[in-house]
Amino acid sequence: MSDATVIVGAGVVGAGIALELTRRGHDVVVVDKGPAAGHGSTAASSAIVRYTYTTTAGSALAYEGLQYWRRWHDHVGLPPGTPLTRFVECGMLLLDDGSGVVPAVRPALDEVDLPYEWWDADDLVERYPLLTADDHHPPTQPSDDRFWQAGGRLAGALWTGEAGYVTDPQLAAQNLADAAAAGGAVFRFRSEITAIRSAHGRIRAVELAGGDTIPCSVLVNAAGPYSARVERLAGVERGVRTRPLRQQVAYVRDGDHRLSALPIVGDLGSGFYLRPELGSGILVGGTEPECDELVWLDDPDDLDDDLDREEFQLQMLRFARRVPDAGVPHELRGVVGLYDVSDDWKPIIDRSDLDGYFTAIGTSGNQFKNATILGFCLAELIEAVADGHDHDREPLVVTGPHHGLAIDLGAFSRRRAVGAGTHGVIG
Repeated sequence: MSDATVIVGAGVVGAGIALELTRRGHDVVVVDKGPAAGHGSTAASSAIVRYTYTTTAGSALAYEGLQYWRRWHDHVGLPPGTPLTRFVECGMLLLDDGSGVVPAVRPALDEVDLPYEWWDADDLVERYPLLTADDHHPPTQPSDDRFWQAGGRLAGALWTGEAGYVTDPQLAAQNLADAAAAGGAVFRFRSEITAIRSAHGRIRAVELAGGDTIPCSVLVNAAGPYSARVERLAGVERGVRTRPLRQQVAYVRDGDHRLSALPIVGDLGSGFYLRPELGSGILVGGTEPECDELVWLDDPDDLDDDLDREEFQLQMLRFARRVPDAGVPHELRGVVGLYDVSDDWKPIIDRSDLDGYFTAIGTSGNQFKNATILGFCLAELIEAVADGHDHDREPLVVTGPHHGLAIDLGAFSRRRAVGAGTHGVIG
């Protein structure tokens, strides 16, 4: 095989890129060390689909991405009867607390002209009486006396009714992979890249464990928590780095189906988020506040995927303060996975100094929602660079395929300045 486009990683991002490039006529080969599409960090995703970001590029990207999930059947185009994942439009509340996240998000939504409502605290508890309107900012640990003290009252909440979640994240990746394979993409599972060959500053081939070599003119790193390993093989240096972070999400059963009627709730002032689980319960995850100890890994293969009871209890106590009628659940249930975290928690969607080598990495646990639009943006970037566009000098601005929103890919550059902004994510 010659002149192939090789994608490393068959998670939801890699599979989304594979589908877009295949439909544009690229000869695509996807390499993944796992047994099937979406069996890595994708399978552990909370799969929240929202567009509440503090930058116009982030908000525009996510709103364009949302439209794929709303039209999932048409996008994947798989035969009738094929099991498909579902998008549930349950809406999302981003609590307007002392963290300052809502005042930071609203200007970006206004500039892009995206739909939202602002509710005051009385509106919030009237519409969702299970929730309290207490402001718990700043996030603390139960060992801190402030954790148990009554705080002030929320200013309100930002409501985005079009937000939601995907019911089966692994199946979403499989749908994309099946659609790509139907168009001619080749998937090499249980395969691992051991070397990346280049000559005269350009990608030439990848070598696999076992001795196979795949000649390629384009290589896309979409390896999730393994992205840094691929970067080292490529021999590139970046101003923005990535590394794996252990992440645990708790599951709470919903015996009387009250909890699963809640929307997604982003509670950065408390340090957690929640989202319903299609009539059976809710998921509760952390937003990585500064008071929490984060578990960084040098090697993603070192992940301990057993649930940590102490972390589970912390999540449940934070949850119980916001939803007191639920009590404090004690049944240890949930999932453990990995985030591929960049220095500023924003993705790196870019070319590199090695011609033909591109990245969709540093997704930081919040880019599941953008898997399909990232495929579109990366395909636009690959083709623009091939046509001679100097992306480093003049960052490409992509026009969204659904609403025509301008997506400035310079915001996701490997060369961007990393500031001291908010870290952590909501699903």
